[in-house]
Amino acid sequence: MGDAMRLRVHIWMEDHGETAMGMGRALLLAKIREHGSLRQAAAEMRMSYRAAWGKLKATEARLGTALVRKAKGQRFELTEEGERICDAFLTLHREVESFASARAQNLLGIAVTCTASEEPSAPITAVPLK
Repeated sequence: MGDAMRLRVHIWMEDHGETAMGMGRALLLAKIREHGSLRQAAAEMRMSYRAAWGKLKATEARLGTALVRKAKGQRFELTEEGERICDAFLTLHREVESFASARAQNLLGIAVTCTASEEPSAPITAVPLK
C-alpha cells in the first residue's frame, strides 16, 4: 500500500432536513474573513456570488443569527457570532477527523491520514459553543 490511506470525513448540521452548517459554509466564512469580500470568497470557492449569498442567508436563518455584516464600502466582516461559529465548526471538524483517523488506524491496522479537502488560511483555535 505504500503511503498512508486517506480517510474522508464529511459532517454537517441540519435543521429540519436542510443544511445549517457544513465545511463549505465554514470555509466561506473563513474566506470572507480573509478577504473582506463575499465576491472574492465566492470566486475562490468556485461558486457564484448569488450561490454564496444564498447559502450565507440560509445559514443565518437556520442558526437564527447574523454571521456577516457590511463593513466600510463594499467590504464584509464576520460578526462576533460569525467568528465564533466559523472557528468552532472548523475546530470540531478537525477534532472529528483526528479521532476518526486514529480510530480507523487502530481498527484497521493500516496507516491512515485524514485531512480536510481544503484548509482555511485563517488560524483555527478552539472556541467553546454557547
